[in-house]
Amino acid sequence: MSDTSLQSPSIHSDEYRVQKTVAGGAVVKLYVYRKRVAGRGAPVLFLVHGSSASGRNSFDLDVPGRDDYSLMNHFAALGYDVWTMDHEGYGRSDHTDSHSGIASGAEDLAAAMALVERETGQREVFMYGGSSGALRAALYAQLNPGRVRRLMVSALVYTGAGSPTLAKRREKVDEYRKNPRRKVDVDFLRSMFTRDKPGTSEMIAADALAAAELALGDTVPNGTYLDMCAHLPVIDPLQISCPVCIIRGEYDGIAAEPDLLDFFGKLPSKDKQFVFVSGLAHAATLGINRHKFWHAMESFTRMPANRALAAA
Repeated sequence: MSDTSLQSPSIHSDEYRVQKTVAGGAVVKLYVYRKRVAGRGAPVLFLVHGSSASGRNSFDLDVPGRDDYSLMNHFAALGYDVWTMDHEGYGRSDHTDSHSGIASGAEDLAAAMALVERETGQREVFMYGGSSGALRAALYAQLNPGRVRRLMVSALVYTGAGSPTLAKRREKVDEYRKNPRRKVDVDFLRSMFTRDKPGTSEMIAADALAAAELALGDTVPNGTYLDMCAHLPVIDPLQISCPVCIIRGEYDGIAAEPDLLDFFGKLPSKDKQFVFVSGLAHAATLGINRHKFWHAMESFTRMPANRALAAA
């Protein structure tokens, strides 16, 4: 499905580096990437990547012969100022010996958000995260009330109960503890698009992602896998005060519905949504029905502001 009507030659990109100081005083340089139509004052959308692929490649993927796979281009053409980053140990950011778990990812987001505020003048942003990116984004929102205007998450896990993907990963939990990084290859990256339901993604997208990622390295951090296998829950829904939209692909094997509904019920804001999208699996933003997913995201960000009730 082509989406060329939303593409625009006026979309500009910018690259940045921010620094994060870690234990012992070491400085980690983090890559931050932005796409927008020129101008100031557009609403900011920050996209948070998952466990096995970097931010720019996840959300601005160049698929040969296609122009409809970039989530960043799609939302930039809609008038958003769209940002993402590569977390510590991923992509174009510094590769370190850190496990780079969920808490580290929230710290990365804090460093990037300081840059976003300097560049845009905005403290409050829309934020989306998928899989472990959902946990990073949710933890950032939990720890920084007032910075996330509306939070959108997919492939979220709360306690992990009932997740077949996590059950399989737990077989390697000792390996994750011992080794801060794990190898990835073409077969593994392709499996992200097929493990839940073959046919929910075009393999040209899987191959494009594999080529883009492996050009930057063949290992990624283990911290998010370890957190999701051994340390859940890592977020507290009762402490997330902003509006939240949980989007679940029909065939996603990492997020069991009862676990998600338990999380959803505990969110304090009544401005919340639980959206099921048919025909999608775990790799939802790059699946064949990604445009339905993108529509759910846009609809939630476009929700009109709440009006105060009149005094009785």
